[in-house]
Amino acid sequence: MEYGISTKCLYGNGQASSPDASGAISFPIYQTATFAHKAVGESTGYDYSRLQNPTREQLEKVVASLENGIDALAFSSGMAAITALFELFEPGDHIITDCDLYGGSIRLFDNISKKNGMVFDHVNCSKILCGDEEGKAFETLVNEKTKAIFIETPTNPMMNVIDICKLSRIAEKNKLLLIVDNTFLTPYFQNPLKLGAHVVVHSGTKYLGGHNDTLAGFLVTSSEEIAGRLRFIIKTVGSGLAPFDSWLILRGIKTLAIRMERASKNTGRIVEWLRCQEKITKVFYPGIPESPGFEICKEQAGGFGCMVTFEVETKELALEILQKVRLIQFAESLGGVETLITYPITQTHADVPEETLAANGITDKVLRLSVGIEDEEDLIKELERVFYE
Repeated sequence: MEYGISTKCLYGNGQASSPDASGAISFPIYQTATFAHKAVGESTGYDYSRLQNPTREQLEKVVASLENGIDALAFSSGMAAITALFELFEPGDHIITDCDLYGGSIRLFDNISKKNGMVFDHVNCSKILCGDEEGKAFETLVNEKTKAIFIETPTNPMMNVIDICKLSRIAEKNKLLLIVDNTFLTPYFQNPLKLGAHVVVHSGTKYLGGHNDTLAGFLVTSSEEIAGRLRFIIKTVGSGLAPFDSWLILRGIKTLAIRMERASKNTGRIVEWLRCQEKITKVFYPGIPESPGFEICKEQAGGFGCMVTFEVETKELALEILQKVRLIQFAESLGGVETLITYPITQTHADVPEETLAANGITDKVLRLSVGIEDEEDLIKELERVFYE
């Protein structure tokens, strides 16, 4: 049965019944490393928790249903998921990525994947696809070794929006995998598989978990062939999510819909406030009508999300803001119920080369907000105090 998104957050497309005779409403934590067999050939369907575990399996079914995929795989972190994904490729393979990505992804590609023989082009996909001759500039990057395109949309931290449908047509024409990191908007607002992507990536640590209390990562696909290859990889490299962490993410997903609605409403109010402040020189948010990605995001997503980046007048002001916040907390990460402020240049993007930071506009004056579910008036009062007291 195909449920609506809020119902899927509770059950996936499955039933609301207990998995055993206990009648438990909360799916149990199967905290076991191995499973007994009655005899040779008589398995319960589970052998060893590195291969699969009932709690992780239930979580994967829920996430697959949310993203409209045929399979989802749960990993110990978002970076573990991306690392496993790149085991699909071989030395000499060429990957095109957007230039504005989470710093951990850039670090992986530039230091591990390149060491393993992969070749990368990092380009601004939000700009290169804006020409009237659709995709021609982008396609000049494609060669016989090109295997995949990897993007985030909106991007982290500069909130650029990339046209997934346009990229999917280019990928299809050139027989490339299109991989989309959907962490910022979540399946509640955006479904890249429906728009033509082949693999969706999530840092489940963020909005899916939603409470800043555990790490997780996901790969979701609509391809049987890709799913089979990824299943072989996850059991081989052993980076699957543990049972207790799987249960925490399952619990977090139950409230995904209402958290995204509340946080998105708060974000709209905060963006309005930020845009009126003279000390703020730029606000980056796809929900601003003047934003270059506004129309694309409105077309391919059901909302603009809860992340906003802004630039202040001076480095000194940025540092003062980080020192003065109290209700809003100065911390890395995003997507939890608490509002967090991050300094990308020393936190999420500390290992990114200076020339890349400069090209992307990530300076010592740029701050990133992950808006939570507090009362919006309390958040506005906090900002007013931080800026003007």
